[in-house]
Amino acid sequence: MNDTRPLALIIEDNKDEVLIFTKALQVAGFEVEGLRTGEEALERLQEIVPDIVLLDLHLPRITGADILRQIKGAERLATTQVLVLTGDLQIADRLRGEADLMLIKPIGFTELIRVASGFVPPAGADDE
Repeated sequence: MNDTRPLALIIEDNKDEVLIFTKALQVAGFEVEGLRTGEEALERLQEIVPDIVLLDLHLPRITGADILRQIKGAERLATTQVLVLTGDLQIADRLRGEADLMLIKPIGFTELIRVASGFVPPAGADDE
């Protein structure tokens, strides 16, 4: 990828939320890819190493919790930060120690920009 912006991957089955999250992350300085199923996400994560992942927990067939564990268990994704987005407080409490950040839905557009901006790597951080 030739883009110098950090890469954010959104894994969310609600297409309207994907659009909103995409715009917020672009404003925060990310290049963004959105995926709507767990299967697509796991396949794409074999090909890329995103800087951050915005992960919904309630996905069809493959849950967000399963994807979170796959990301955190993969050595090649060790630098990927996972921001979990959920409205389910019980699951959020159970997974709090596994995610890098737990965000409770609904999250405002401006709030997501602010939070995501904190995950933008400093310029030149990958130039070694």
